[in-house]
Parts: sequence; C-alpha cells; structure tokens
Amino acid sequence: MSIANLLKVALKAILNNKARSFLSMLGIIIGVAAVIVMMAIGQGSKESIHKELSTMGTNLLTIRPGADMRGGVRLDPSAMQTLKQIDYETILSEAKFVKKASPEVTSSGQVINGSNNTTSTCYGESTDYPSIKLWNIESGQFFTEEDVKKSSKVCIIGKTVVKELFPNGQDPVGKTIRFKNIPFRVIGVLKGKGYNNWGMDQDNVIIAPYTTVMKRLSAQTHFNSIVCSALTEELTDAAIEDLTQILRRTHKLKEGEEDNFTIRSQQEFMDTMSSTMDTITIILVVAAAFSLLVAGIGIMNIMLVSVTERTKEIGLRMSVGARGLDISNQFLIESVTISVTGGVLGVLLGGLLTWACNTWVGYPAVIPMWSVIVSFAVCVLIGIGFGYIPAQKAARMDPIEAIRYE
Repeated sequence: MSIANLLKVALKAILNNKARSFLSMLGIIIGVAAVIVMMAIGQGSKESIHKELSTMGTNLLTIRPGADMRGGVRLDPSAMQTLKQIDYETILSEAKFVKKASPEVTSSGQVINGSNNTTSTCYGESTDYPSIKLWNIESGQFFTEEDVKKSSKVCIIGKTVVKELFPNGQDPVGKTIRFKNIPFRVIGVLKGKGYNNWGMDQDNVIIAPYTTVMKRLSAQTHFNSIVCSALTEELTDAAIEDLTQILRRTHKLKEGEEDNFTIRSQQEFMDTMSSTMDTITIILVVAAAFSLLVAGIGIMNIMLVSVTERTKEIGLRMSVGARGLDISNQFLIESVTISVTGGVLGVLLGGLLTWACNTWVGYPAVIPMWSVIVSFAVCVLIGIGFGYIPAQKAARMDPIEAIRYE
C-alpha cells in the first residue's frame, strides 16, 4: 500500500476520534510550547545582557585590589589599598594597548537640595570616564583637568538624582547641592540609562573629580578601582598582559608572588553571564522536556487502545492482502501525525506566549530558529519511538484470530 493511502487511512482514524486525538496531542502541545518559551527567554536574556554590557564598552577593563593573605587570613578585596596614584600615572604613560584610564573612588551617602533629599553614590573619576563608559552628557558639561588638579567641588548628576532633588522641573545646571554636607556645584546632567538587568538604577549617581572625592569625602589616598579601555576589543588580552606587567612592577612584586590586584575584561564578564544563562536555560528546557516524555507515553497508551479497538479491522485488512509492514506503517504514520500536529500547534502556542512575554510583560524573549527545528525533530522521534510498540503489536496479529475478535 502506498504512503498516500496509508496517510489517508491514518487521518481518517484520527478524525473519527477527534477528542481522543486532541487529548493525545495536548501533552505534545504543552511540552513544545514550554520548550520554545524557555529557549526564547534564555536567548532574549543573553542578548539583553550582551546589549547592556556593550553600552559600557566591549573593550572595558576593570582593575581592582586583589585579596591578600595576612596571618593566614585572606582579606576582603574591598579592604585592600594596593591601587595608588603611581599605578594610574604609570598606566597612562607606559601602557601600550590602553587608550584611556580613569581611577575610581566611591562614597555613598545623603545628597540634599533645599528640603529635598535622597541617598546616592558619588563616583570620583577622571575626565576620561565618559568616553571609557560610553556615557554622554545630556546638558551642561563634564569637569575639566583643571577641576581635577584643583579638587574642585563640581559634579555631574544622573537623571534619578535630578528627579529626586529637582522635582519641579528646574534645570539643575548651575545649582548647588550638598553631599555629606559638602557643597557641590552641578555642572552637567548625564543621559539616562535606566535600570540594568540586575535591578540597579544606573541613573542614581553623582560623578565628581576623583581628587575631590578622595580629599573632601573619603579622606583616602588609594583607589577603589581603575577602569581602562583597550585600543580595540581584539587587543583586550594584550592589554591585560601589559597592565599586569606594569602593576607587578609598580607594586614591587617578586617573581612567584601572587598578584595583589585583579583585572577583569568586559568580554570575560559577557562570557561568564552567557555561560550562566545557558546553564539556567538548559535546566529549564530539561524540566519542560519531561512533559514531552509524558506526552509520548500518552500517545503510546492511546495507540495501544486504538490497536485493541480496531483488531477486527486489522484482521479484515490482512485477509484481503495487507502485509504486516502495511499495518505497522499505518499505525506509525498515525502516531507521527498526532505528534507532529501537536508539535505545530505547540510552536504556534510558544510563539504566541513569547509575543505576550515581549508585549505585555516587557521581558526580552527571542525564539531561536534552531529551537523550532529541534522541536519538530523531537516530535517526529516521539511519534516513531512511542508508536513503534503499538504498530508492531498490530503487525504481528494473526488475521484469523483478529477477525474472530469481539
């Protein structure tokens, strides 16, 4: 019997039992939709994180103090004071693969304007900071090298600080605010960046000359970190090696001594986050895939019931010349048709849920095309794998016994 005839027989059998066939498909529909949505959320999250990190520069390098051992106890890196002015100056003068650098000193506290106040973090930076972090000024200007040399009490504020301290829509440029009771003149407003993927408000910041923060706010002589930009993204590794040699020399570390600093690249952070998201996505997909296994068992159960119900039909077909292979193929095609149809409906449902996730929930979700292809392939395998036993049972029937079956 031709495949076309077998397909017609299989479709007729499915349509004769619409409710039962749909219930068999339901597990496949839910399983495929769940896998599609999980993959879409995972892929969307990866792209969103990559896009967000790219806005800070893919060639960004961050140098932080490294944990040190004292008395057999490893100290917290935040307690280390290994990054000094000489490190920054040497990097500027000697680093071959670094384009720009900015020392970073932070201080958190209350900022006040008249009767309005909020809590924020003041970042002490150099004049190269905006170009390193790819952060533009919306109004006003950034501070100058002269402001850095004089430790001027000037600052640039983020949109959240503007909203909290100037709620009436006043232009903050030229106004004076107080941070930890130290007056700062606002000379610029940063362009808004919003919240990042970790729920942190990137606009709740104040940026001032690093010398001002070190002398007037934190009273320290060391840096919390140094941020740099490599010449290109491709030269990031070379820049890390170059910086490592410079810092080991300025810190007077002997050969064999452990570095008392760490250098992390933005690309390294991207790779780490991508790897983490891939792991989470795999876990979610495996959990969703179990529903496909349950659906496959359901299809096999329904097909076994169908074989039992159609025993006399199978006997009659065998008696008029149908081979065991024809009977086997008929039930296999029926099983695969149920599975693939469920897969198609599952992909459509998954696409609808992904659209809803993007439109209504606002969560980034992107369906990778390969996930759709894999879903179809899995549906075909489920149809064949779980339809094989019922198909073989039907093919091995004795036609005489089958005709006598009541």
